[in-house]
Amino acid sequence: MPFAELLGIRVVLREKGRAILEQRLRPELLNSWGVAHGGVVTTLADIALAVAALTLDASARGALTVELNVSFIGPGTGTLVAEGRCLKAGRSLAFSEGEIRDGEGKLVAKAVGTFQLRGERGSPGDAVGGGGR
Repeated sequence: MPFAELLGIRVVLREKGRAILEQRLRPELLNSWGVAHGGVVTTLADIALAVAALTLDASARGALTVELNVSFIGPGTGTLVAEGRCLKAGRSLAFSEGEIRDGEGKLVAKAVGTFQLRGERGSPGDAVGGGGR
């Protein structure tokens, strides 16, 4: 996904129902206090949860974010690590949860999301959302 590439997000692990992603923070991704901007943390969570959901449906080509709730718990510094776990995937909706931790393992945020899994890409907006491939 071009936006994930721009931010420097990379998939470290992708297995059935689970995904781990990393993002090394750069100065332009920080807020005025010198820690990860909330939008960066939210995007990382969104993509990690969506990727976890996509692992449970081989025919899905993307995931459209229906709902995402992120609770910010602590500041993010260094390299952020996101773990997403898909709790349930139905015929079109998937439900995931996960957390973001910093390089020292400290909890930065927790997230819960609902995603619509999509098949073949149609128009540009059909199969992409925050968590699209």
